Amino acid sequence: MVRFETTLGAFTIDLFEDEAPVTVKNFLEYVDAGHFDGTVFHRVIPGFMVQGGGMTEDLRQKPTRQPIKNEASNGLKNRRGTLSMARTDDPDSATSQFFINLVDNAFLDPSPRSGAGYAVFGCITEGMSVVDAMAKVKTGKRGMHGDVPAEPIKVVSATRVAKAG
Repeated sequence: MVRFETTLGAFTIDLFEDEAPVTVKNFLEYVDAGHFDGTVFHRVIPGFMVQGGGMTEDLRQKPTRQPIKNEASNGLKNRRGTLSMARTDDPDSATSQFFINLVDNAFLDPSPRSGAGYAVFGCITEGMSVVDAMAKVKTGKRGMHGDVPAEPIKVVSATRVAKAG
């Protein structure tokens, strides 16, 4: 499990290592390296998702490692409270950025019509109210980026925590 402390509060993520081993390993390597500390949730779209994991407060992309294989065909669905890897049009382009689904987003799941899909690799187990609060902030355009929170939502820290029980 991983706990994110943000300027809006904390949330905890349970990771699906059995279903998405490559993605979880990649995510934990970024956590252990402190990569997420000081990043912001740079894209917030109410009724859809919040995205973070790679941009600094001035919207500069942090350096990342090599992209990973897309594990979207793992049987997990993009439902409210799940985390998925953000990527470009290339299915195997995910690095550090991820998003949290605010609602069920079945159109992001792999299908013959929608293509490769987006790899679900975890879910919020505590603090979904913090994520919902992110969805309520005022957003706008900054440079070439849209849906950017007017007041930055910063990640203070992301650390591994033990599962309860």
